[in-house]
Amino acid sequence: MSNETLLIELGTEELPPKALKSLGLAFRDGITAGLKQRELGFGEVSWFASPRRLAVQIAQVQTQGEDKDIEVLGPPIDRARDSEGNWTPAASGFAKKQGVAAQDLQEIETPKGTRLGLKKTEAGLHTSDCLNDIIVETIAGLPIPKRMRWGASRVEFVRPVQWLIAMLGEKFDHGKILGIPTGNTTRGHRFHSSGDILLEKADDYEEVLANAHVVANFDKRQAMIREQVEAEASAVNASAVIDPDLLDEVTGLVEWPVALTGSFEERFLEVPAEALISSMKEHQKYFHLVDANGELKPNFITLANIESKDPVQVIAGNERVIRPRLADAAFFFETDKKTPLAKRAAKLETVIFQQKLGTLADKARRVQKLAGSLARMIGADADKAERSALLAKADLVTDMVQEFSDMQGVAGSYYALHDGEDAEVAAAIAQQYWPKFAGDRLPESNTACALGLADRLDTLVGIFGIGQPPTGSKDPFALRRASLAVLRIIVEKKLELDLRDCLELATQQYPQDLLAEGTTDQVFDYMIERFRAWYEEENIPVEVFRAVSARRISQPLDIQQRVLAVNAFSQLPEASALAAANKRVSNILGKLSNDHSFGEVRVNLLQEAAEKELTENLSALSTIASGHLEKGEYSAALASLAGLRAPVDRFFDEVMVNAEDEALRNNRLNLLKALRDQFLEVADISQLVVGK
Repeated sequence: MSNETLLIELGTEELPPKALKSLGLAFRDGITAGLKQRELGFGEVSWFASPRRLAVQIAQVQTQGEDKDIEVLGPPIDRARDSEGNWTPAASGFAKKQGVAAQDLQEIETPKGTRLGLKKTEAGLHTSDCLNDIIVETIAGLPIPKRMRWGASRVEFVRPVQWLIAMLGEKFDHGKILGIPTGNTTRGHRFHSSGDILLEKADDYEEVLANAHVVANFDKRQAMIREQVEAEASAVNASAVIDPDLLDEVTGLVEWPVALTGSFEERFLEVPAEALISSMKEHQKYFHLVDANGELKPNFITLANIESKDPVQVIAGNERVIRPRLADAAFFFETDKKTPLAKRAAKLETVIFQQKLGTLADKARRVQKLAGSLARMIGADADKAERSALLAKADLVTDMVQEFSDMQGVAGSYYALHDGEDAEVAAAIAQQYWPKFAGDRLPESNTACALGLADRLDTLVGIFGIGQPPTGSKDPFALRRASLAVLRIIVEKKLELDLRDCLELATQQYPQDLLAEGTTDQVFDYMIERFRAWYEEENIPVEVFRAVSARRISQPLDIQQRVLAVNAFSQLPEASALAAANKRVSNILGKLSNDHSFGEVRVNLLQEAAEKELTENLSALSTIASGHLEKGEYSAALASLAGLRAPVDRFFDEVMVNAEDEALRNNRLNLLKALRDQFLEVADISQLVVGK
């Protein structure tokens, strides 16, 4: 057996740039998974992805897998022969299936007794024989939402396939894939190269393509782009703002990157920078530049896919393309400013928010009242919160937002300032959508927090109330994202709000009988469950969350503080024993009848040394824990109760709870109830016991 370099390249028409990186990684993972599944060893793996290719190069691939000694078990030995010593049908049938005579079978010892069987050596798979299947399986498993067909072929892929390499050492004929025979020829840059390029060795792949003006390695090409962009920015005394998503997309657009710097008229800088950036980034895939103060400069950097003999003409062409877009933004900005936001708000009467829930004007009125109530609860200016809510959606009917959808909120903020609105009101309008995604910034002022919370809570109770909660992957109103945003704002801004009360307030803003009964409870349960995903991302065990959620607490900030405390407690050496003890206590108390009444622990009824010790320790440590609980110091409270481990263990080792004497039995049950209640002040730590 030997090892060879494996090269697989799928050559296509231009692949979707936003999906290129994920396709390249999936292609790599599919090929390596196929080799592992067939127990074929390999060495270093390199993946490649450019606009016209997906490829993987793997060193030291076994040309044949290792032989394996295997045992094939047949019937038990006592059923192999009949009473006359002849082979039974079970034995002879097994032998026939294995292609041997019955007398060639062996007795094999197993944990379940002696079996008739066969020991043999199974030859390892030849890589060449299964390579076609590996590639086909990988292609079928790529994350392609919509496949296409081309020509008269029934073959489907994300883009038409033009060539396919499957080289293992010197062998490259591995049958047809997607209707194209595998070979050892590739193609270079669409303009800087022509015709097929013969690959003599798989190891030469990257170098051969580089000579044909293709930087095939995605990461290397991306590093080149970043370096070039930063160098171009430095040349004009600026810094380039390199958005990771845009960088990925641009890397997916070029095979031979050449960064060029263009400019636009300074008069456009009077337009909101966000609109200019949107034009450059979303429509032209340009990187924008800022000065030392973070202010937008009248320059941009574009990535060409060719080395032009006249780059000045390429730059001029890009400047001609962007100028009308910037002119449109300037026109919309000036036109929109002629109509005050407050007057535009009236147009929301004709814009439907949701068929059953009314117009955006209806929503604005509900959010206005709710934002005012929330503002008063968190110490914000209620008048400002209500004013920002009234104007919050007015920019949706402006020309700017209708042309640049990502300007909603931002445009409204600029127009509010132009209209003479309070600066805090204008800022709240811009920040109403924060956070937009996981890890995004939060609203800065409590006024903005009140608006952001009110807007999302109104949507949550409304959509749930008409029976349209998220199902599976369908979440048209982004309620999952809205729920997490509400929780993040409350927790990270340290707002002492009761979520159930907030939801009830939101529900009350709707006309009576419009929302289904129990909407508040349904939304509350849904939102609290979103905490589970939050804590999973923070690597906090689900048992910790369950321990706190069992308390049915409705203040998100309080839940967060308790979860962190229980998580810290769970890592103490005493935690597992005390959790198990609480589980045991819970089971004991759970078996009592519903009419069983508990009382105080009577010291005069304590007989055993262990129950006296537990009572004394519980009393002393409860006093300490209560002091911490009054200050909201949950971690300190649980840490102090960790001292109960030894007396609790001794109690269960030495004391019979279910004593025959009723008074003695009830007193011990009262002691266990007191123990359980003390821990329940923070959480149900019995939930920390992981089920089998």
